[in-house]
Amino acid sequence: MSDKTTLISDARAFLDRLAQNNTRDWWLENKAHYDAALKSPAETLLADLSPRLADLCQTEIKPKLFRPHRDVRFSKDKTPYHTHLHMMWQVISDAPQDPVFFFGIGRDYVTAGAGIMGFDKQVLANWRQMVDLDTDRITGIIDRITDQGFALREPDLKRVPSPYPQDHKAADLLRMKSAVASKDIGTTTTLAPDLMDHFTALWPFNALLISIAEA
Repeated sequence: MSDKTTLISDARAFLDRLAQNNTRDWWLENKAHYDAALKSPAETLLADLSPRLADLCQTEIKPKLFRPHRDVRFSKDKTPYHTHLHMMWQVISDAPQDPVFFFGIGRDYVTAGAGIMGFDKQVLANWRQMVDLDTDRITGIIDRITDQGFALREPDLKRVPSPYPQDHKAADLLRMKSAVASKDIGTTTTLAPDLMDHFTALWPFNALLISIAEA
């Protein structure tokens, strides 16, 4: 039986083996190990951090462990299982779209982050309007998290959408259709407190997204 302090190393060892044997038969033979070494400690981590995040955000937190099965219906890659372990904590607010904190273990990454993966139509409009009207406040919050090693995902659009000028001082932000900040946190045996440190640093970013979504 594993625990959350060895989750990263245990997950990577299992995922490396899975990558070499990504079949249903192998999965069924090794599912008990997945449940003990990955699923159970991941669920423990989700449960441990949920009340701490609720205290931080002063609202309900909804945890989620993503299922290992891939949706292969529209994919050329028919391998049935993901070679990563992903989880998230959704911040429940009154906004039309809620941000999340997330944590992912892959064969070559260990990532912590936060944000909204894809803006709904109205939230996207709010984002662009607020980036234009309150540029300094928004870039200030983003600068503080990037100073701590987090990076925003690359913009989705090649050009700044109309009616905003192409040389807008926040052009990169206007070209985004999502807002996600993350960084590779490396390996650690003090996973829960380390994640809380990262998520605490990211909370102003998620709080900003809630305020924009509610605008």
